[in-house]
Amino acid sequence: MKTSLILTLLGPDRPGLVSVVAARAKLAGANWMESRMAQLAGQFAGVVRLEVDSEAADHLEAVLRALEGEGLHVTVERGRDTPAPVRHRVQMELVGHDHPGIVQDIAAVLAGHGVTIDMLETECEPAPMSGGLLFRARAELGMPTEMGLDGLQDDLEAIANELMVDLELHDAERAGG
Repeated sequence: MKTSLILTLLGPDRPGLVSVVAARAKLAGANWMESRMAQLAGQFAGVVRLEVDSEAADHLEAVLRALEGEGLHVTVERGRDTPAPVRHRVQMELVGHDHPGIVQDIAAVLAGHGVTIDMLETECEPAPMSGGLLFRARAELGMPTEMGLDGLQDDLEAIANELMVDLELHDAERAGG
């Protein structure tokens, strides 16, 4: 039987961090299933899901936690055996002048509709001609299957107007994504 280990990794960015984690996973017979990694303000941040034989999970967890001695903070959690509920896939894109509270206000609307944020990527970049910062977000959302897109769209458009951002929702399943 296989077990999923979910790792969070955080530490000063340097060449070879992914290689060190991957080598330890390989030695324990683990398969690298999925990951998200980024360099943020000079820090390496990553989330990884490994799959390993259940008998080897404790050993793998120990060798991964030993990376703490090399300056990499490692958290290891076991995955759940129960599958996630089926949800309707929606993509969201947002762009506007940066200011505090954009993510919280949008996330509150999504939570109020029972929508999960399965992936969120954000960035700030210089805004052309204004000298300020432009905030961009791209998200993959999971809606309850019985819920229509219209109510969510209306509430998101209302908050987008208040925040002065442009927001688009795309039905990922109808668009073939």
